[in-house]
Amino acid sequence: MVERTRFNDSDCPVARSVDTIGDWWSLLIVRDAFDGSRRFGEFQRSLGVAKNILAARLRSLVAAGVLDAVPASDGSAYHEYVLTPKGKGLFPVIVALRQWGEQNLFTPEESHSEMIDRRQGRPLRALEVYSADGQRLDADDTTVNKVS
Repeated sequence: MVERTRFNDSDCPVARSVDTIGDWWSLLIVRDAFDGSRRFGEFQRSLGVAKNILAARLRSLVAAGVLDAVPASDGSAYHEYVLTPKGKGLFPVIVALRQWGEQNLFTPEESHSEMIDRRQGRPLRALEVYSADGQRLDADDTTVNKVS
């Protein structure tokens, strides 16, 4: 078996992020946690992933501080998985992936899920990136500098 390349010591924030949540199962678990899944069985039913893979990804997300394993809210012997503040910080990432997928991976007539603002009952506005002074930016307007 090929050993996985680790990026947890990289000086690149993208590489470290991918090292923590970059595989598809982890991102889909985080998505489901935002959608209200809390129990192992809920994640397993939603994703259809093998139990051993799900257990490994949940352990990894807990170890990374993205999820917490807490006693079940119904007082049973089970536990539930809840997003930590670090995990909740992934919300813009999930929204960005969702919006990119809606824009690029579906034909106009193809049905798909849609994220709705609960207060207004309407789809979210597209995410945009802004400079410190409020100007909209795209990739050509940015550069990466190493910080020491």
